[in-house]
This record gives sequence, C-alpha cells and structure tokens, in this order.
Amino acid sequence: MRIEANRDVCVSAGMCVLNAPEVFDQDDDGVVEPLVAEVPAEHLDAVTRAVQVCPSGALRIGGE
Repeated sequence: MRIEANRDVCVSAGMCVLNAPEVFDQDDDGVVEPLVAEVPAEHLDAVTRAVQVCPSGALRIGGE
C-alpha cells in the first residue's frame, strides 16, 4: 500500500506524526512529509488511524 499526502491541503495539525511517527514527519512549516512511499505492514494500523483523524483530509492510502 502506498501513502499519498496532498501537501497543498495539509493544515499542519500534526495528527499524522502523533499517530504514525515512523511514517510521517513535518517540514519546518509543519506540512506533512511522508518518510516512506510504501506503508510497512507493521505500521498499517497506525497509518490508517492517521488518515482517519487528519482534519484536512490530506492523507490517503492507495493501492500498489
């Protein structure tokens, strides 16, 4: 599974980093920066939570 982050709609809430710090970071402006393109299987639950709680809807889990 791939993680897709729309940096243009990110509101810098940081919920992604709080839920999946192994997969997400934020740049100096607080905008989401995925650390990986493919979601590691062991982090899929955390990434799914991050996608669900993202207030701007900037995150998606895509197909392979």
